Amino acid sequence: MKEIKEIIRAFDEAQQQEKKTALATVVHVEGSSYRRAGARMLITEEGQLTGAISGGCLEGDALRKALLVMTQQKTMLVTYDTMDEDDATLGVGLGCNGIIQVLIEPIDVSKENNPMQFLKAIAGQRQSSVLVTLFSLQDKKAQQPGTCLLIKENTIAGYSPFFNEQLIHDAQSAFENHTISFKNYISEKESYTAFIEFIKPPVSLIILGAGNDVMPLVQMADVLGWESTVVDGRPGYAKKERFTSACQVLVSKPENVLDKLTIDDQTVFLLMTHNYNYDLAMLRALLHKDVVYIGSLGPRKKLDRMLNELSEEGITLSEKQRSMIYGPVGLDIGAEAPEEIALSILSEIKAVLANKQGQSLRATSEEIHARSQSTIEQVRVKS
Repeated sequence: MKEIKEIIRAFDEAQQQEKKTALATVVHVEGSSYRRAGARMLITEEGQLTGAISGGCLEGDALRKALLVMTQQKTMLVTYDTMDEDDATLGVGLGCNGIIQVLIEPIDVSKENNPMQFLKAIAGQRQSSVLVTLFSLQDKKAQQPGTCLLIKENTIAGYSPFFNEQLIHDAQSAFENHTISFKNYISEKESYTAFIEFIKPPVSLIILGAGNDVMPLVQMADVLGWESTVVDGRPGYAKKERFTSACQVLVSKPENVLDKLTIDDQTVFLLMTHNYNYDLAMLRALLHKDVVYIGSLGPRKKLDRMLNELSEEGITLSEKQRSMIYGPVGLDIGAEAPEEIALSILSEIKAVLANKQGQSLRATSEEIHARSQSTIEQVRVKS
């Protein structure tokens, strides 16, 4: 989501300066690649790049292609094949081993439901969405419909001249199941591939506590594109000027905190007030909410004491409630300084949300990105 927001900002600046723009999107990857499907980059006619579609290897060629797209005002599908070990055919020395499909679309703001309009709709509200991008792998010279359909809760925007009814059905299924998929729709007349992308809102990081050790947490979360909220009962600590401009700061007693927040499946909590009673009150309140992560700063005996007090109050935690509490908080990386502790905490949160164990990649024999995630399903449809 951070990349999308940066692209929107760059696009708005380009519009103010009346510059032409194009959007490059990785729509499919077979094999290995630095970026996966869904990576995006905005290109202006002056060569300004925002976002990335690779580790820096494809951007130069994509820029040249994008300038042509802006001139012709015609969407282009570009294939980068790095299966050849010496990359001789491409000549950019990628060091990868994959086939990357990049769709480059001119941005025409006079057209309804242009790609940037879809991206702005996605970033404008804190809701999950599904974005459909349609292209022809079989015929690069054929019409490339591009970004054509957006599904949000109770909302459908856009239209495709090809397989629209089927696309809407599959996009709604992806929305309901929170999945990303690739489908090749085949009829007697034509064949088009769809990248059906489920997009979550950014992580909402709620930090209970406004001490100095929270500052690096907020700064790092901002780099990640997460939305941070700092809450503390002490007005002298909960000051806006002590944190990054993107951070929301609230002064509140623990019993009123949750009334001021919106909680969804991307919302996580950290108990960092260094005030035992405040943390206990927040833990008690959060147990009644459907949250995925509650991190408790401090030694294990502090958390055990809180859980024992709750038990004495007659509060028995279910297995699900106990599983969402992480204490001591963070991954074991030998963190000591506040910045290192922040890194440890954010890494654990990322691992939990991605359903990963947070171990070293060299310790696993599995592929970083499962090949099944890029499988293209063949779908027969009526003309």
